[in-house]
Amino acid sequence: MEEMNWEGEMTADVLADRYGIEAESVEQVPMGTDTVNWRVVTSSGQRLYVKEYPASADLEAARAAWDMSEFCRAARLPVPRVWPDRDGNLLSLADCSPWAVVEEAPGTVATSAMTVALAEHTGMILGRMHRVLAAYPLPRRRQHVRWRTGSVEEALAKCDTVLDTACRQQADSLDQLRGQIAQRREDLQTQVGRLRAHLPEDLVEQALHADLSRTNLLVQAGVVTGVIDFRAARALPAWELGRAACDPRTLANSDHWADCVLAMAAAYRSENPTLPIAEVRHCARIALLYMLFSFYGATTAEYDLPDEAEADLQRYWSERQRGIRRLVENLVDLEDALAAETGHPRGIS
Repeated sequence: MEEMNWEGEMTADVLADRYGIEAESVEQVPMGTDTVNWRVVTSSGQRLYVKEYPASADLEAARAAWDMSEFCRAARLPVPRVWPDRDGNLLSLADCSPWAVVEEAPGTVATSAMTVALAEHTGMILGRMHRVLAAYPLPRRRQHVRWRTGSVEEALAKCDTVLDTACRQQADSLDQLRGQIAQRREDLQTQVGRLRAHLPEDLVEQALHADLSRTNLLVQAGVVTGVIDFRAARALPAWELGRAACDPRTLANSDHWADCVLAMAAAYRSENPTLPIAEVRHCARIALLYMLFSFYGATTAEYDLPDEAEADLQRYWSERQRGIRRLVENLVDLEDALAAETGHPRGIS
């Protein structure tokens, strides 16, 4: 076995004791906020990804996430295999902590804007996944819907909290953040009521991945090769579609962002035709509302992230701000195009 530090040795011991796996090398991956992650190569050359949860983790929620992952893999979706431990558990308890072991999927997280071809393939995978998960029992965990029911006044108060936190942290680019928060205030006050008014009253709810962002999709040669890090919650398919289609990195950096939204929605619809067409048509509106009520990444010091991850989160916040502007300025035309793409009468603005 290659020489490793004591944490790596502990991980290797857990793999040997709970999984019967002999680790040749163990390397910590400096990403992630909820788990400590390790990349492992076994003595037989197998490449694995190991996740160590904190002792305080919600075991029921973690087990549900891995069970959903295996359910989707069994349906031939591109989901890496979860290895059961010696007792057949997908989540193993060792050294007072829960552990999970997963095959390393091919591909990497995309660091650039989506292409139209990738958006189309993502929509196909997402539509198929939603169709499969429609038969999955509703999880206990429920995805929040602040974007639909949350108080605008509370969101405005959150703007003050964010600026106070940034001042205490002596954040870089404080003047830029002040300008962004001022714009967010204006959008919350002027956009939310109008955006909510035209949403369908009843939206489909089912079991979903519930964290299908760019960072949880592995890509190789322009196609999705791995769907990872299931959250497993009951949520709205239109919300998850909109969040994926309106990827902030693509909205902020690509001249073809609208084509990507349309391509993903059309491919999704072809794989999951049971989702009401009005919900597909309003997915961008839902994504815009979701972004307006999210302040994730506005400040970063509290997450104690490695430098690379912190810089990516700061970039994500700025890209989301630019993405909000593009959706606000182009939503009417985008919804008209979504309506035409799905062969339905003119969209509601």
